Amino acid sequence: MTPDLELVDVGKVYDNGTMAVDAFNLTVTKGEFIAFLGPSGCGKTTTLRMIAGFEDISSGDMMIKGVRMNDVPPQRRPTSMIFQSYALFPHMTVRGNIGYGLEVKGLTKPERDAKVDRILATLGLEDIANRNTDKLSGGQRQRIALARGLVVEPDILLLDEPLGALDANLRKAIQNELKLLQKTLGVTFVFVTHAQSEALALSDRIVVMNQGRVEQISPPHQLYTRPNTPFVAHFIGRNTIFQGEVKGTDGKTATITTPAGILSGRANAPMAEKSNVNLVIPAEAIELHAAQTAQRERISADFGGNLIDAKITRFDIVGHVSQISAALPDGRSVALEAHIDKYRPDAFPPGTGIILSWKPAEATVIPAH
Repeated sequence: MTPDLELVDVGKVYDNGTMAVDAFNLTVTKGEFIAFLGPSGCGKTTTLRMIAGFEDISSGDMMIKGVRMNDVPPQRRPTSMIFQSYALFPHMTVRGNIGYGLEVKGLTKPERDAKVDRILATLGLEDIANRNTDKLSGGQRQRIALARGLVVEPDILLLDEPLGALDANLRKAIQNELKLLQKTLGVTFVFVTHAQSEALALSDRIVVMNQGRVEQISPPHQLYTRPNTPFVAHFIGRNTIFQGEVKGTDGKTATITTPAGILSGRANAPMAEKSNVNLVIPAEAIELHAAQTAQRERISADFGGNLIDAKITRFDIVGHVSQISAALPDGRSVALEAHIDKYRPDAFPPGTGIILSWKPAEATVIPAH
């Protein structure tokens, strides 16, 4: 099956020589929800604008359904774009805003009305269809922007931080609606965000970008638990990272010599002895134990030798989650997270000596560079 979207070594270099995007490769199948995630200036919005046709492509090819789109103007591409500002016309009604793109495309009034009515019903906007947009709430304006983008029936809907202007509660509600709507309609979504939680909750795959380059493309769970590069390990989640040198490997497990001792984790790829690596441990993978000498041998056996002494520095309860900070002997801080039923603050007050451990299979060993 021909992909809905394909980027082949796509690059963008501005006239002053600044490289914004370098050799971006991505294949998107029909109905996928893809998120571009990364810090400000990483190239995610520039890539989105190249797909839309608002930025020229300096190198490579951009294909939609197998057709090269590099030189096709925006209005002739089978895409629709939703901006963070929504860019609605305040002097028009909701119905007028939604139907504007159809009018530009030359559809007759009966055709426009039929399509607008369908999308109004889909997004629950019938009651405000004849109101002007400047009198509406942020959530309503966001739904109108979505309706305007979807009513033209694009092959690909491009979304540039569309939830950025909403408050936290409304943002969460719209996230749920957006995912359900995307699955119901089967439209391919390409979504730019700087919010990790948003990308992890909504997307089928996440493209992590850094300084114009793709660091990793993975489903959310894999990205969170199995980072491929040091940047992703630092950027996604709350990981503890130990630098070290490969001591040996046994199947998928690599043993690492670190300043904290001999530790182990799952190797992402074959690794040579003495190569420099990072051991990445998610906050949720770390277990906490009372620092009793009698337990050390059992803990070491249960957790493949992954055992480190530490001291509680902070214990917070956020909803149903215990968020714990602990200090290692070298002064570094380690983050742990678990359900409140597992660890209670009265059992581990600040200053308490503890033992930290993790299963080798739940940590990841990646090249240091």
